[in-house]
Amino acid sequence: MSTLLIEGRHRLSGSVDVEGNKNAALPLLAACLLTTEECVLTNVPRISDVEVMARLLLDLGAEVEGIGSTTLRIRCPKVVKDEPDATLVGRLRGSVLLLGPLLARRGRAQLAPPGGDFPARRTISTHLEALAAMGARQLEGAGHVLETPDGLHPTSMYLYEASVTGTETALLAAAAAPGITEIRNAACEPHVVELCIFLSQLGAGISGAGTSTIRIEGGAKLHGAEHRLWGDYIEAGSWGVVAAVTGGEIEVKGARAEDMEVVAAVLTRMQVACTFDADVFRVEASRLKAAGRITTGLWPGFPSDLVSLVTVLATQAEGQTLVHDWMYELRLFALEQLSGMSADLFLCDPHRIIVTGPKRLRGRPLDSRDLRSGMALIAAGLAAEGQSRLSPLETVERGYARLVERLQGLGAQVSRL
Repeated sequence: MSTLLIEGRHRLSGSVDVEGNKNAALPLLAACLLTTEECVLTNVPRISDVEVMARLLLDLGAEVEGIGSTTLRIRCPKVVKDEPDATLVGRLRGSVLLLGPLLARRGRAQLAPPGGDFPARRTISTHLEALAAMGARQLEGAGHVLETPDGLHPTSMYLYEASVTGTETALLAAAAAPGITEIRNAACEPHVVELCIFLSQLGAGISGAGTSTIRIEGGAKLHGAEHRLWGDYIEAGSWGVVAAVTGGEIEVKGARAEDMEVVAAVLTRMQVACTFDADVFRVEASRLKAAGRITTGLWPGFPSDLVSLVTVLATQAEGQTLVHDWMYELRLFALEQLSGMSADLFLCDPHRIIVTGPKRLRGRPLDSRDLRSGMALIAAGLAAEGQSRLSPLETVERGYARLVERLQGLGAQVSRL
C-alpha cells in the first residue's frame, strides 16, 4: 500500500481534464455482457475500479482489449460461468451490476458479497427485489444465488428506494426480458441516463430516461455499439474544491455544464467564484463564507459523493455550516480526523455535522477509509500547515486517475511513498 506525502499551504492553479464518469463506466461494462457483438467504450476513466470490472468480464469469458487505457473493446460471444471471481467481487460494490446480465445469459448467477466502501452498511436489497419482480428466485448458498428457471419476464415495479445501482440492475435485466417493463421511483442521475442511452444504442427500446418512470421494451437481439462516456462531474467538482480550499484558481475541462450546475449551486452559496460553460468549469480565488446549511439529495439535489469535500471547504469559510448527509451514515465519521487537524467540528449524529470556520488546519497522519472522504482529507492536507501523510492512497485512486501526477501539475507539493 502507498502513502501520499502532502506539504500543505501551497496555492494550486492551472488546468486539468476529467475522463468519463466511474459510476457510468461500471454499468456500461456490465451491459456489454448482454450482447455477443463488439462494444467500444471511449473516454473510459483509467482507475482501479474500472480495471477490476474489466477483469471480472474477462473471468466470465469476455474478450477485453485496452485495459488501463481510455478505450475498451469488449466482445462476449460466450459467458462461460455464472459465478464471478469472489476476490474481485469483494473489491468492487459495482460487481452487483453483473447479476442481471448473468441471469439473461446463463439463467443463474452466484455473487459473493460485493465490496467497496462500507459494504456492511450498503445492502443490495433493492437490486434483489427488482430481479425477483422479473422472475428471479433466490437459492440457498454462499453470497447471493439467483436463478430464472422460466427466464426473465417483463413487469411493472416500484422501487422502494430510488437507488442508482438498483435502477441500473433493473434496467440491465429489463433489456433482456421480452416485453415492456416499467420502473417507477427510478433514480434520475446522469449516469442512469447514460446507461439508458447505451442500452438504446444496443437495441433496447427505452423512454423516460432522466425521470422517475422509465419504460423498457426488451427481449430483442442486442447488437454492438460505440459510446463515448460523459465527463465525471463528481471529479470536476472535487478539483474545484481543491482549488478553492487552497485559495487557488483552476480550469476543469470535460464535464457537461448541465451536470455541473448542482455542484456550482452549493459552491456559489459558499461564495466560491465559479462559472461553467459548455465543458469548462472555472474556479477563481475567493473569500469563503459559510453556507448555513448544505443537504444532500437525490438528483438533481447536491450529490452525497461531494459532501465530504464541501465539509473540508467549510472549515475554511467564515461562519457556521451545518452539513447534512441523510443518505449515508459513515461518510461524516471519516471526517472526525479533521478534529485532529484543529478543525472546529461538532458531530451531531451519524448524518449531521456542524463546521465553524475559518480554522487554520495542521498536518497530521490521515486514514483514507473510503474513496470520497479520502479525497476530502487530501484537500485538507493541501490546505494545512506542515506535512500530512494519507494512506492507503490506493483507496482514493479507485476513483481518481493519475492523482499524484495531476496534483503535481497544479503545483501541489505531494509525492508517493
